[in-house]
Amino acid sequence: MKSHAPLAHILRRTAARPPVVRTSVRFLATSRLPTPRSEGPLQQRLQQQSHPLFSCFNRHMCSPSSSSNITACTMTTDDERSMQESVEVFAREALAPRVQQMDANAAMDADIVSACFEQGLMAIEAPEEYGGVGLGFTAACLAVEEVARVDPSVAVMIDIQNTLLITSFMRYGTPEQKEKFLTRLCTDTVCSFCLTEAGSGSDAFALKTKATWDEGAKEWVIEGTKCWISNSKEAGLFVVFANTDFSKGHKGITAFIVERSCPGLSVGPKEDKLGIRASSTCEVSFDGCRVPADQVLGQVGEGYRMAIELLNEGRIGIGAQMVGLARGAFDAAMPYLHQRKQFGTPIADFQGVQFQYARAAMEIEAARVMVYNAARLKEAGMPFLREAAMAKLKATEVAQSVASQCIDWVGGVGFTPAMPCEKFYRDAKIGTIYEGTSNIQLLTIAKSIQSQYRD
Repeated sequence: MKSHAPLAHILRRTAARPPVVRTSVRFLATSRLPTPRSEGPLQQRLQQQSHPLFSCFNRHMCSPSSSSNITACTMTTDDERSMQESVEVFAREALAPRVQQMDANAAMDADIVSACFEQGLMAIEAPEEYGGVGLGFTAACLAVEEVARVDPSVAVMIDIQNTLLITSFMRYGTPEQKEKFLTRLCTDTVCSFCLTEAGSGSDAFALKTKATWDEGAKEWVIEGTKCWISNSKEAGLFVVFANTDFSKGHKGITAFIVERSCPGLSVGPKEDKLGIRASSTCEVSFDGCRVPADQVLGQVGEGYRMAIELLNEGRIGIGAQMVGLARGAFDAAMPYLHQRKQFGTPIADFQGVQFQYARAAMEIEAARVMVYNAARLKEAGMPFLREAAMAKLKATEVAQSVASQCIDWVGGVGFTPAMPCEKFYRDAKIGTIYEGTSNIQLLTIAKSIQSQYRD
């Protein structure tokens, strides 16, 4: 596979120059991905609190202290923009030629997984001392979006590794756990987030998987089965949520770090899915898996709080994936509309079609702004729960609508693998299901509104 400059290497080249905030442009209706600047150093690494962004919709949030701190949520630093350009090239040159075959085979190409690690895409927020890139949450979302323009399957692998797993070790891991496990997650090891069970979907914490303390061996013994676990075929490490005390309800839930080599752990066959087919989704069983006490992630009984916090952030990443998907479908369809003629006129020139793609572009932009706003709020340490739910819901709805319309616009060819529109259409559906269904997002939004207006 062709070598591409890793993100960390790109960012280190200009650590001496001050950060400059720039406006991102060229997000829609591009017939090809642009070639990044071959020359010109990047600016100093993003400082996460240098320009906090605020949501004008949120009366329940505090106001900024100075108007000079307010910028558009679609503006990016030079580091973020340079990262986008690097990811665009990687996705176009290394990933795009393999997407159709991976989808047909329903398998992730091992070379692509390795390349994602080599590029730093699997550890964007992690500190450089552990092998990460050292950028912020928004940068991770930007990378997910750019990859999703080409393949949402690879994008979700990157998203889960960054927003759920890397974050969990950075936030809750001990120094020893970070040294032992976080370094691996940054360099060569895929990790899976094992929460969902057959009887606990939207009711995510009705867990049956249990962890029993063996006083003699000083180990936890895990028994149970998880289902719909993403990236589990490739994973070498698992963060597993189990109940250590059923009498305490969700307060008995604890997170454990489990190696794939642990006796009693088994990964079932891949699910045959409608979309994101290259992304592995399997059942993972734990039959008497013994885990030492130092492989509890966080504190015993804190698993519920940890999972809620991580999933709330993860929703923003899924929103970014859905925005990228919508952009990818749109970018695939628009050149065709301008080239193909009917009745002697390019399809793009018919007013009825113009109204449709103008509205689609507007919806993509609206979803993009909502996702970026939620990401910036999270990065600035501001409340973001409502915005994250809104962003995921909106982006998912837009992705489904735009992908469907793109097939309509290009006609019969859009119904075949000759164009990527049909794959984007299939891939979009999962957005309504994972990391909180659309109805769960609506409930979250409604509860937030109630808390604001209830006496």
